[in-house]
Amino acid sequence: MNYQYIVQRLLLALVVVLGVTFVVFMIMQIVPGDPARVVLGPYANDESVRGLRDRLGLDRPFLEQYVSWLGSALQGDFGQSLLNGQEVAPQLWGRIGPSFELAMVSLAIGLAIAFPIGIISALKPGSAIDIVATMFSQIGVSVPTFWMGILLVIIFSLNLNLLPPSGYTPIAEDPGDWLAHIILPAFTAGFVSASIQTRFIRSAMLDVLNANYIQTARAKGLAERTVVVRHALRNALINIVTIIGLQITALFSGIVIVEVVFSWPGLGRLAFNAVEERDYPLLQGAVLVVAVMVTLVNLLVDLLYFLLDPRIEYV
Repeated sequence: MNYQYIVQRLLLALVVVLGVTFVVFMIMQIVPGDPARVVLGPYANDESVRGLRDRLGLDRPFLEQYVSWLGSALQGDFGQSLLNGQEVAPQLWGRIGPSFELAMVSLAIGLAIAFPIGIISALKPGSAIDIVATMFSQIGVSVPTFWMGILLVIIFSLNLNLLPPSGYTPIAEDPGDWLAHIILPAFTAGFVSASIQTRFIRSAMLDVLNANYIQTARAKGLAERTVVVRHALRNALINIVTIIGLQITALFSGIVIVEVVFSWPGLGRLAFNAVEERDYPLLQGAVLVVAVMVTLVNLLVDLLYFLLDPRIEYV
């Protein structure tokens, strides 16, 4: 393992995180509206608004505000929410767990659907199964996430009364109730993830199955299951791991709609509310946490390449 490469990737990840926070901070400054006016309400007088802007440091130059926030964030202090006055850090830590649970269960559902469908369709290209798999992937990519979530709520909550339409229960408090609440939002996000993964798994397997060494393995009389699992799938895993890594990052950053639809108390819903209420500190903290999680996942995927194929050299 090339530790110099790991250090380089960590430094690059740091630059990416700083870049993301800087861009979001800049966008929040450009978006019309005054956070102080939002906090005090539309009927507050101008003197009160100016006083609050001065107290919050909103009247300082943009770069000075960003550097001040970044210095405090590096010390674990993300400031206070503009609306409720509570510390941002505890609010973030309380939301990481639900978001992580939802993302991981969604990924597991996506993989459980995509792997068998993708592999079978690759083994039988042009067959009825392959056509159905292609239609499934097209539907999953085309259907809006919020529409899928609302449809599932109508079917399984309102009509069949099998699952709760929204809410969250900590897994340590009641595992059964936690499972009941997470099924619908996880399947909503996992269905879209599965449709994307199916296409890439099928494509990766087709590339490998047409290779000469697969034909050689079959000519030696090896069982088809051995050829598929030990030779084809193992060599296709590098491309598959790449798309899985991209899907994890997409789930972390793209389940905002799912969390809003199902009232899931995660980072996505927190960031959504912060944007609506122009709560700078809360939004910046949520963006920083998500950016760190995404960059760590990307680093982990890079390191997995070496475990899957030791011939890969990091330069």
